[in-house]
Amino acid sequence: MTSIKPFHATDLFDLNPINLDPLTENFYIYFYLQYLSDWPTLFYKSTSSLGTPTGYMLAKTEGQVAKKEWHAHISAVTIDPNYRRIGLGSYLCTTLETYTQDEKPYFAFFIDLFVKCNNTLAINFYEKLGYSVYRRVIGYYGGSSSSLKLPNKNKLNDNTDAFDMRKSLKRDSNTECVRKNGRKHHILPQEVGF
Repeated sequence: MTSIKPFHATDLFDLNPINLDPLTENFYIYFYLQYLSDWPTLFYKSTSSLGTPTGYMLAKTEGQVAKKEWHAHISAVTIDPNYRRIGLGSYLCTTLETYTQDEKPYFAFFIDLFVKCNNTLAINFYEKLGYSVYRRVIGYYGGSSSSLKLPNKNKLNDNTDAFDMRKSLKRDSNTECVRKNGRKHHILPQEVGF
């Protein structure tokens, strides 16, 4: 039996079995604490019947309502390797949809996330949940932002490029926040803005 519980700062001490997995992106402690402070409802964990964390969702909201950019952003969703393949990832994602599509203060138009173009396992997972590629961000994972050399929009690299994947929510009734053929729409990291 799995439960969704609010994340607490002391839960950071129990994340090693989850965060040491090579598929999980790790962040500095202040990053987790900022999310916990600014978006406490959107930072939650799944727990086993013993109360042990089995996974977590780290999300936020951003954008402007006037431009129909107000959305939830998944920064991380991950499951302990011992608890994978039983639907916990889907459960965490659908819980985020519930929190952000109907409830104030969120009431978002869409949910988005970034995933490496070569991470086919994650891409397939999100597509099964109804996400689609909105655009390809060239060089998103390509190193320092202070580099003088800008990536070329026509030079694709699945190891450093990211797909910006989106799923429309009820507020986007005309599905204006998603597009077909998003894999063919290329932008640079500095052009991503909300």
